[in-house]
Amino acid sequence: MSSPGDRDAPPTGQLPKLDFSIFVMSIIGSAHVHLGDMPGPDGHAERSLDLAQQNIELLTLLEEKTKGNLTGEEERLLTQALDELRERLAEVSKET
Repeated sequence: MSSPGDRDAPPTGQLPKLDFSIFVMSIIGSAHVHLGDMPGPDGHAERSLDLAQQNIELLTLLEEKTKGNLTGEEERLLTQALDELRERLAEVSKET
């Protein structure tokens, strides 16, 4: 029996169809890895605030360059991600 979310998952061995949201989500994931919130490809969680900041700057650049050309959903994803990542970076910066 499959769950409703399984319908959207690509068949095993296939990557999801690329679109703007997938691209943004990949940068968000990278930022979380650099913030130490998720393990990197090697399975270890390590912080690199400079790289996290660079991911945030990249998303900010995308926001500026795509202004007026995004769907409402894409714009919300980008705006919400930036707000959350900036807040998380501030929290992590205080810890170190």
